Amino acid sequence: MTTVNRRIDPDGVADALRESADNPSAFLALNAGNAYFTDPSSSGVVAYREAGRFLIQFGGVFAPEADRERLLGAFLGFARAARRKVVAVQLQRSDAELYARCGFTVNQVGSSYAVRLPDHTLRGSRFMKLRNKISKARRSGLEVTEVPYDGHRDEIAAIDREWLQAKGRHVKEIEFLVGECGGPAQRHRRLLLGRLDGAPIGYISYAPAHGSRPGWLHDLSRRRATAPPGVMEAINLHAMDTFRGEGAEWLHFGFTPFVGLSPEHEVPGASRMTTRFMRLMAERGDKVYPAASQLAYKEKWGPDLVLPEYLAFHGRAGLPAIWQILRVTKSV
Repeated sequence: MTTVNRRIDPDGVADALRESADNPSAFLALNAGNAYFTDPSSSGVVAYREAGRFLIQFGGVFAPEADRERLLGAFLGFARAARRKVVAVQLQRSDAELYARCGFTVNQVGSSYAVRLPDHTLRGSRFMKLRNKISKARRSGLEVTEVPYDGHRDEIAAIDREWLQAKGRHVKEIEFLVGECGGPAQRHRRLLLGRLDGAPIGYISYAPAHGSRPGWLHDLSRRRATAPPGVMEAINLHAMDTFRGEGAEWLHFGFTPFVGLSPEHEVPGASRMTTRFMRLMAERGDKVYPAASQLAYKEKWGPDLVLPEYLAFHGRAGLPAIWQILRVTKSV
């Protein structure tokens, strides 16, 4: 049967994620700019972007277990016909093992973090600094509310501009592996906005997470340079309390590259060159990606779960493919 490349509507992708995705960051497949591959012989969808001679595929194959290997094979056939090589990013362990069986070289690239909401508490000495920061932000007059994006897009855009300016004029806004606000998928997200004296000071966007650990993904967060300490933590605690009250099981803090790397997580056949590169980035790569600050924020919440995530090259690993990933995400 002929393989086809279809541009399917966001609701179709969202349905596939809801039915089959076990990756807590799977909702990022709905980011603007992604293309989608489907095949008549299989259920499910593959999300990807074109970059040079590569197809950069995100988050594994979002399909029922019985169809995953068949759909991956069809996607590889599509890539061959287009004379492109496939590189997959942000794979879960089960994805990594499937891809290794299908001829990929697979390496751990980082880790993701999550807390189980029903059991989570900030009591105890380990959370004293976090409680104090949140209390200070609340005493300053911080108000946190859940708001619709369409009614507050100008406020969100103003925070985004100031946040990016504070990073420096040469810094680009990272894409692909982080979320976004707006677009056709916005109605699935939830947006919490913090205000001081009525003025918007920061926000966090949350995306749905499906699969074996359902809940919400702490996706995109921005604040003004003038935001006092504890604002973002107070917004997130408000969200956690809200989600817990609604019966949500997990809050996922998402993927951070170059952290939690361990030989015990590697898949047989991993590339030594890629392992060395990841170790180097873990030690010196903060100018490329702020992994250390992201990790510190996630660890302060006392995560109950740390999951290794993977990068996979069809065939042999190579630095040109890593470079294209950095370009697609605008990390360079």
